[in-house]
Amino acid sequence: MNAKTAKILLKGNEVMCEAAVRAGCKFFAGYPITPQNEVPEYMSWRLLQAGGVFVQAESEIAAINMVFGAAATGFRCMTSSSSPGISLKQEGISYITAAELPCVIANVQRGGPGLGNIRAAQGDYFQAVKGGGHGDYRLIVLAPSTMQELYSLTMNAFDYADHYRNPVMILTDGILGQMVEPIVPQEYQPLFDPAPKDYILDGCQGRKPRIVKTLHLQPAEALVEVNRRLVAKYARISGELKLSEEFLTDDAHLVVSGYGITAQIAKGAVLQARDKGLKVGLIRPITVWPFPEEPYLKAAKTAEKFLVVEMSNGQMVEDVRLAEQCRRPVEFFGVGGGWYPTIEEVLKRIEDHYPA
Repeated sequence: MNAKTAKILLKGNEVMCEAAVRAGCKFFAGYPITPQNEVPEYMSWRLLQAGGVFVQAESEIAAINMVFGAAATGFRCMTSSSSPGISLKQEGISYITAAELPCVIANVQRGGPGLGNIRAAQGDYFQAVKGGGHGDYRLIVLAPSTMQELYSLTMNAFDYADHYRNPVMILTDGILGQMVEPIVPQEYQPLFDPAPKDYILDGCQGRKPRIVKTLHLQPAEALVEVNRRLVAKYARISGELKLSEEFLTDDAHLVVSGYGITAQIAKGAVLQARDKGLKVGLIRPITVWPFPEEPYLKAAKTAEKFLVVEMSNGQMVEDVRLAEQCRRPVEFFGVGGGWYPTIEEVLKRIEDHYPA
């Protein structure tokens, strides 16, 4: 095995960091919170090694505003936290989105609501895909389910952020963040031709000054125009960027759906169901915003039922129902607070809900 294909052993949290550095991230600001502490720990030495800047901020609020500043000056930048910490960042995320600045935000989800616990959960889905802060805005939200995909999607996240001038969230959880697996660290290959960053603050000698702001008081219609521009951009993103995996869905009578680590568990249950002669498939959204409606609508033409598996109280269920246009029943298996399913439990629910 040559050096280009040699595998390295990393935790999921470290996988994100290595991918970010190789994708050109030059600034990271964060604050400790379990189960994402390996992210700032790894970045504290690896980013400096790569010629970047690492800051352990005094708070989550400070960290997201430091990212605002770094993005405004043209640096590829990133922050990370876990559920309560992401809540504290919401005002800053709204500001960055309004200013149309690119950055990457990682949420390694934990149990909630409240301070909750440090077990893995998926209770932040609404916060991520519906906009957890104030005002009308959207984040591009990526939901990897394996270590290798976590690596590649983290690299892609920086390209999506730059291309659309919009924050991108990587939505993981405590299981994926703490798992240790070998990955192949592929070299960075840009998804898009880089566009000139003609909005950044890099000194105005020889050109007109630029202003990065989110306050629009005069004239009164100025903020309306900003919103119109953002809505048009979100429509463009929704038309261009919908990623999903379809697994054994062509003849499925029941289609299981989940994202992230839950989808990986559910896939094992689908394979065991197939061994028992049950026609079961899986749809896994990779972008949870924009949500990939097409595979659900396609599956609804032949499948008789959907089963959503989620480490929450069922937040993705409504998006699945909207995607398949309420043509088929959508069942749910899950609970919040740090519970996670086993393959055997998902298989039991598949058998319980399998169409007669």
